[in-house]
Amino acid sequence: MESEPLYNLLQLPKEVDQPTEEELPRGGKKKYLPPNSRKDPKFEELQKVLMEWINTTLLPEHIVVRSLEEDMFDGLILHHLFQKLAALKLEVEEISLTSVSQRRKLGVILEAVNQSLQVEEQQAKWSVETIFNKDLLATLHLLVALAKRFQPDLPLPDNVQVEVIHIESTKTGLKSDKLVEQLTDKCSSQKDQPSQDAFDELFKLAPEKVHAVKEAIVSFVNQKMESLGLSVQSLDTQFADGVILLLLIGQLEGFFLHLKEFYLTPSSPAEMLHNVTLALELLKDEGLLSHPVNPEGPSDLLSFFGHSCCPEKKNNQEAVASCK
Repeated sequence: MESEPLYNLLQLPKEVDQPTEEELPRGGKKKYLPPNSRKDPKFEELQKVLMEWINTTLLPEHIVVRSLEEDMFDGLILHHLFQKLAALKLEVEEISLTSVSQRRKLGVILEAVNQSLQVEEQQAKWSVETIFNKDLLATLHLLVALAKRFQPDLPLPDNVQVEVIHIESTKTGLKSDKLVEQLTDKCSSQKDQPSQDAFDELFKLAPEKVHAVKEAIVSFVNQKMESLGLSVQSLDTQFADGVILLLLIGQLEGFFLHLKEFYLTPSSPAEMLHNVTLALELLKDEGLLSHPVNPEGPSDLLSFFGHSCCPEKKNNQEAVASCK
């Protein structure tokens, strides 16, 4: 299917009237997207990109999404999408005809999604209730999270934010507040420029601190490898053949790599390079490698460990600071 006809199939959400006092029970809360927010060009573009991504992903299954609000709520398409992205099979019924069975199916799917995204249910910006009730914002938050996890190169528009009206029914009537909801990451002015790696700067400007950073990384690695009965004393030598690196990735990501896929006792530089290259490919496939890493470059390997030992840090500068 050509991209242009597919694009023409997409339907932006219809406008929804603001809830009235009669429609919202006492103490009830609801989000309302005003018309000006729905018509925001970047908000519309985000929906188009996500719908085209879903339709391209599910094209072999002859599934076409025309509206995120109307087509995603019952879990049918989300079921197919997540199975395709995560390469696993969920034990749920294929077709759910009643609202009870649809909610139950949606609950199983979202539980699996949250586990894959490593998001606690209480922290997620979506829920069975919001998705089933066709909450467009919750659906977008969910799809953006899936795209960032499984297809980080998807060109989502930067800094998509919309004005949302939060409405609450109180004893004195409806109370409303205007808030801005962030849907995609803010744009960086340096996005299209090669980023300066903090570890390269560390080697140049503060070589005396490199030893402290390496010690912190070795400590992190040993914590993760303890269950395998392995320990590391030197990043420079013990990671050269890629074996420890592959075993570490398995520990961090919770999977087993078959021994036929790599050389457990490499006997040549070519076999060692194969192991390291395989490790970097695994990290890229899992969406964990956000910058190019040279498999033969020790400083690039150190940079990778800076990201791994401090995954919550936004950049290498913060990783170095916290590991010191």
